[in-house]
Amino acid sequence: MKTTKIAGLDHVVAWDESEQRHVYLDKADLVFKGNEVVHVGPGYDGPADVTIDGKGFMAIPGLVNVHSHPFSEPANKGLTEEYGSDKLGQSSLYEYLTVYGLNPEDAGPSSLVAISELLKSGVTTITDLSMARPGWVDDLARSGIRAVVCPMMRQGVWFTKNGHTVDYAWDEKAGEKAFEASMKTLDEAAKHPSGRISGMVGPAQIDTCREGFFKEALQEARKRGLPMQTHACQAVVEFHEIVRRHGKTPIEWLNDIGVLGPDLVIGHGIFLNDHPQIHYPHANDFEMLRDSGASVAHCPTVFARRGMVMNSIGRYMNAGITVGIGTDTFPHNMLDEIRLVCYLARVFTGNYKMGTTRHAFESATVGGAKMLRRPDLGRLSPGAKADFSLVDMNHPYMQPSHEPVRSLIYSAGDRAIRHVYVDGNQVVKDGKVLTVDVEAATAGLVEAQKKRLKTVSQRDWAGRDADGLSPPVYATKERLPQSRPVD
Repeated sequence: MKTTKIAGLDHVVAWDESEQRHVYLDKADLVFKGNEVVHVGPGYDGPADVTIDGKGFMAIPGLVNVHSHPFSEPANKGLTEEYGSDKLGQSSLYEYLTVYGLNPEDAGPSSLVAISELLKSGVTTITDLSMARPGWVDDLARSGIRAVVCPMMRQGVWFTKNGHTVDYAWDEKAGEKAFEASMKTLDEAAKHPSGRISGMVGPAQIDTCREGFFKEALQEARKRGLPMQTHACQAVVEFHEIVRRHGKTPIEWLNDIGVLGPDLVIGHGIFLNDHPQIHYPHANDFEMLRDSGASVAHCPTVFARRGMVMNSIGRYMNAGITVGIGTDTFPHNMLDEIRLVCYLARVFTGNYKMGTTRHAFESATVGGAKMLRRPDLGRLSPGAKADFSLVDMNHPYMQPSHEPVRSLIYSAGDRAIRHVYVDGNQVVKDGKVLTVDVEAATAGLVEAQKKRLKTVSQRDWAGRDADGLSPPVYATKERLPQSRPVD
């Protein structure tokens, strides 16, 4: 195996195992053999097959995205930024989610566009919550990213007939087929020759899966040694639906059926009983969540669009709850997401200490890695995978560079990320993705969106077209009247 030395880096954000935190190492070398880090620090004098000049760069650990939907979300650009159901808690889930979406055959280009964005923002591991489809695992492997496939499965689907009530259509047989397809995909991922694909069991939503389905899913997760993720506490409507069905909050019900625990990742986990938009003083969800050992995948952008926010990342992490960060929606830019995590928490709580850079950056690295049961990810230390980014310290937006991680997150963003490595292989060079034909994938995505938009009215309960559901920002006119004659 080839040994590569990146010599004399201005900074390395390294992992101090004894202190269990990231630290800066200045004027340091980063050395990896094959796909594994063997040295982090100054003065490496061992053998190296390749030496790269690290002057003017900072090495940061690969970011871990714990919740994303790349199969469909890129096609929602221009459509879902500014809408929600006024009579369904301002959520977009029940009235709009199924109206857009993509046809399964178009999921490939969509996913590749999303992955290219993620790689350029320093993400080296993606958790992909998609529907099982042929070619999915191979698509992920070819992109060069490290991927956790979480094939979503459910027994029911939600719908609205009027824009103010939600109904559920249940199909146990369809649920069984989805379960079987999901397990087959997970087994395929585990055997993939790339060595970069793993799995996560995914009962899709708390309100579309029955008790027995959750229990069987957890059993399969434990048998395979995998975590399990479900969407829960993601909407006011969902909270009250679970209370209506079971007389318990979503957290209470998951606990009651034996699912709430260290094996479970809760996608979103926002609407606990004490959230201001809920105000249900008849439970203690926060303490139950804290004591259970369950984790939370926090995705701020998709909720902020509709005036919703977690209360708050600082509160959760300070209590010992493991939190990871996901992009969920577009744009697939983790540095944007990290910055928003910090700002929203501070605004929501009125306390600048409840969304610190450390809270967010550690969630996006070691927090996500812990949720995936991968102590070799999200950190730069001997024995870790060679998943990292090189940040251009000379980029104007990184200057002055008094505190480089802050400069990266709050000022430069992905513009300063020049090179990205996954599993010891370079996947981004000089800001260009090497593993994805971005132009071809984008062209496929554009055509897929056009095709889907033609049939929007067929899926909307009120028969509205795309512009009716999401009116354009500005009307289109053929021309403007002249204010005065032109000579």
